[in-house]
Amino acid sequence: MISTDEYLKIDREAEIRSEFHDGQMFAMSGGTLPHSLLKVRLVGALARALQGRRCEVTDSDLRVAISAQGPFVYPDAAIYCGEPRLADNYHDTLLNPTIVFEVLSKSSEAYDRGNKFAHYRRIDSLREYVLISHTEPRVEIFAKGPDGKWTLTACLGEAATCELTSIDVEIALADIYRDITLEGA
Repeated sequence: MISTDEYLKIDREAEIRSEFHDGQMFAMSGGTLPHSLLKVRLVGALARALQGRRCEVTDSDLRVAISAQGPFVYPDAAIYCGEPRLADNYHDTLLNPTIVFEVLSKSSEAYDRGNKFAHYRRIDSLREYVLISHTEPRVEIFAKGPDGKWTLTACLGEAATCELTSIDVEIALADIYRDITLEGA
């Protein structure tokens, strides 16, 4: 078991990023080509859609803190609106994501749908949690309603368009999935 401060010091100096849960560090594994391409296309589509707005997209290099003491995670992408709230003067830990995106993989899908989503739901600023399938053109958007309940909207097929209601942006699945041989294909 290590402290939050020890984790942050180690992670900031390491060549390999690690997430932090309950006093333990977990190294992040590398991804496949389809996983990498999905992340890059997603961030590019979001950056274009957010031009001229008060929201910014970040990639998987920026850590997100569930709370000041953790867990600390690295989503594949995140959007914050307004001023970013950062944990400290290192400017490498976001505290106020509006939307978090995870590109699923064989090894991470159960965690992303289960415990990781449970952690994310504890972030007050979070309005949507988006899962990008690695096996078919499918995007699942979990949106937090005014009553605090989360509802699911699934977008299926390359012809589909998904609406991110918390920021009033639409993303075409064709922009994310174009020319990618998926892992299930």
